[in-house]
Amino acid sequence: MYEFQRQLKKYLVQIRSSFRWIGLAVLTGIAVGFVGTAFFALMKLATETRTQFPWLIFFLPAAGLLIVALYHLLHDEKDTGTNLVLSAVHSNEKLPPQMAPLIFVSTILTHLFGGSAGREGAALQIGGSIAHTLGNLFKLDENNRNILILCGMSAGFSSIFGTPIAATIFCIEVVSVGIMQYAALVPCAISALIAHGIASHFLDQSLGLIVSEIPAFGAVNALKVTLFAIICAFISILFCILLHESERIYRHFFKNAYIRILIGGLLVIGITFLTGGFEYNGLSAGLLHDSFFSSVPPYAFLIKMLLTAVTLGAGFKGGEIVPSFVIGATFGCAFGSLIGLSPSLCAAIGMGAVFCGVTNSPIASLLICVELFGFKGMPYFLLAIALSYMLSGYYGLYSSQKIAYSKYKTEYINKQMKDLS
Repeated sequence: MYEFQRQLKKYLVQIRSSFRWIGLAVLTGIAVGFVGTAFFALMKLATETRTQFPWLIFFLPAAGLLIVALYHLLHDEKDTGTNLVLSAVHSNEKLPPQMAPLIFVSTILTHLFGGSAGREGAALQIGGSIAHTLGNLFKLDENNRNILILCGMSAGFSSIFGTPIAATIFCIEVVSVGIMQYAALVPCAISALIAHGIASHFLDQSLGLIVSEIPAFGAVNALKVTLFAIICAFISILFCILLHESERIYRHFFKNAYIRILIGGLLVIGITFLTGGFEYNGLSAGLLHDSFFSSVPPYAFLIKMLLTAVTLGAGFKGGEIVPSFVIGATFGCAFGSLIGLSPSLCAAIGMGAVFCGVTNSPIASLLICVELFGFKGMPYFLLAIALSYMLSGYYGLYSSQKIAYSKYKTEYINKQMKDLS
């Protein structure tokens, strides 16, 4: 009888804790959902304004100086972006409360004036920062606050990209590769679904991408996808190297942050006019659309990689995730036409494979493909993403990401990406 009472008491404590987490997840989902919706809407407005007035790109250097000044004014000069959010989860780093408004404003400025960057990475920072602030407000201990940060990241990703299932898993998976914090599963799922519900109520989050043809999965097509996935893995490595090296080169030659971002803005302007158009600036949504519904130049993925590295390395703000989608899709479209496989299918596969290669998140990558393109192409997505994960090695967008288990054998290594690549 005593043992039963003890177990019942323990169970009731767990139930109380679960309901507490549900409440915190709901609150986080609502807060981040509304902020994410506003961010999405303003990003869309910034893109439309830049498209209507292309001469705004000449003010990119000035916008860069303003971004650096804002970070200096709010005493956040050493901001490392998404890396800091990941460090906050597994190393208990503190997220400054000014992180959310700074990345919010600076990302919009980057896009309004023609920098090449994404938005989901910024959404991760916004969500993580808001959740960290809520954790401090409710006086959560470090472990519980870290789970709440994951909730905020999931809500931010979901509100911007519209894939709540992938958002839930991605934020649990990306922090420590090989170990998933299942204690965060329910809170992250609730936050992601609520944020998605809020954003979808006000905005159309759909990318409008359709795979027009999915042939039967057989030995020949499997070999084609295998070759394609191997190349995607190397492209993801190249993209990560370009991003990290561009930042290092900027810092080596230009010690002053104002000079760095001024030079970076001028380089973006120069590269833009050398390409003869503005399709590589901002999110490059047009390139993404053309990869599925028409065609793109075979070198488009290289220009997008270069322009994104030049933009972010200089100190402009934004995410790296959408550029990875564009890089994978444009390369996939060109490669599909070359090997006689559906270009739109290869664009979809390329999106998933390159995203997996740069984030080391195979399950989330697979879920993104399924949420965006349906289940019919699953064999293609599965094969390409699995190969890209294995062959991309210990490279990644986020140097503070932890690799808990080896990619190649059942060995616990628990090292940060920067110590392995």
